Parts: sequence; structure tokens; C-alpha cells
Amino acid sequence: MDAFLVSTGLVALAEIGDRTQLLAFLLAARYKKPAPIILAILLATLANHGFAGFLGTWLTTMMAPETLRWVLGISFLAMAVWMLKPDELDDAKATVTRFGVFGTTFVTFFIAEIGDKTQIATVALAAQYQSLFWVVVGTTLGMMIANVPAVYAGDKLADKLPIGLIHKIAAAIFAALGIATLLGMGESFGF
Repeated sequence: MDAFLVSTGLVALAEIGDRTQLLAFLLAARYKKPAPIILAILLATLANHGFAGFLGTWLTTMMAPETLRWVLGISFLAMAVWMLKPDELDDAKATVTRFGVFGTTFVTFFIAEIGDKTQIATVALAAQYQSLFWVVVGTTLGMMIANVPAVYAGDKLADKLPIGLIHKIAAAIFAALGIATLLGMGESFGF
């Protein structure tokens, strides 16, 4: 259950102000059809995070526990630093309209999520918790918690959220996970 709760919370925080949330704002403002946008975001996230979670779980079979602990600890610390860098979105990513609202959202969301903070976090969380199902469900729920309101609120919500503060909180959580992992404390907390 820890894998689910931590994955959900971290990704929900990490996604606020992220380029994929900006993409959700842009698509909602452009197409004004929330149902296919939300469904496409859900399916693209499940596909993307499913692969990332599988990769994270697989990495645990390829590395010695001590090596994995250092890789994960450093990865979480790198995520903490990365959280402090604001994301931007290239408008060109949302111009592929021949696939309709659903197809455009699915393709652009899936591509935008490749190498994104939340995808990298999914790899690290799956490796840390070794619970592919709960990490993927948690990270997907976190994405939906952050993006569904973005779809309904369009770009009006972005100006009202303290995105800088939210990113600092997420960075602090990633840093704490990184330090705990490096110190071997994660084992006593169940991860």
C-alpha cells in the first residue's frame, strides 16, 4: 500500500506545472472536449508508466542490491533538483489534429511523457518498491489527480496555483527519499 500512496502523492505533486499538465491545459482550451481528452490521458499514462514501471522492476534483477540502492538514491536526489526547474511546452506538440481529439491527445501525451519527470519517477519508484502494479496504478492516479482538473479548468487554474511552492515540496520529498535510500533507511519503512 505504501507503493501506491507514495507513488500517487509524488506524481500528483510532480505533475503540477509539468509540461504534460501544460499540454492538458492546451488541449482542453483548444478542443473543449474533456471526455476524450481525459480518456486519452489515462490510456497514454497507463501505457507509458506501465513500460516505465516494468523497466524499474527489471532493473532490480540486473543490479546488486547495494548498487541499486546507490542508483535509486542518486536518482531520487536528481529528481529533487529537476523538480526545481520549471517546464515549458512547445505548441508544435499539440498541432497534430488528423487523429481527432482522442488520438491527438493520446499521441502527444504519450510522447510528451517520454523522459519526463513523472516517467523517470515511475522507473525509480518501481525499482524502489518492487511493486509494479501498485506503482503504476499510483503514478497513473497521481497524473489523473493533476490533469483532470487541468482539463476542466483550462489555463485559468495555472495562474492561481503556487506552482513554485508545489515543486519545492515535491523536491523536498524526492530529496528525503533519496537520502533515506542512500542511508539504507528505506528498508525499515518497507521500501
